[in-house]
Amino acid sequence: MEVNKRKVGAFYEELAADYLISQGVMILERNYRNRLGEIDLIGMTADGWLIFVEVKYRSSEYSGNPLAAVDGKKQWVISRVALEYLKNRYRSMDVRCRFDVVGIEGDEICWVKNAFDFCS
Repeated sequence: MEVNKRKVGAFYEELAADYLISQGVMILERNYRNRLGEIDLIGMTADGWLIFVEVKYRSSEYSGNPLAAVDGKKQWVISRVALEYLKNRYRSMDVRCRFDVVGIEGDEICWVKNAFDFCS
């Protein structure tokens, strides 16, 4: 039986969104796309940080650490998409924001705040 990766990804992105909401994050966008790429979730924390969130799922430790899957190339893409988002939605770069990763391995959820810096 072939696994539909898009459906699996959507399930775990929803799980991550629910988790972030339970931690006080307001989800602003899901699967935000532009010509440069996609960001899984965009949210606002209770203390006013705009967060760009990459969600990574692995079924077990044998599939590799989900957090390690957000490599330099992926960080660069997310940075570019975030820059366009800020230009289009806020008309400013003067917004407190950061890049977070939610890693899901089996039943464990790990939220890494400020997981990487903007890639110029």
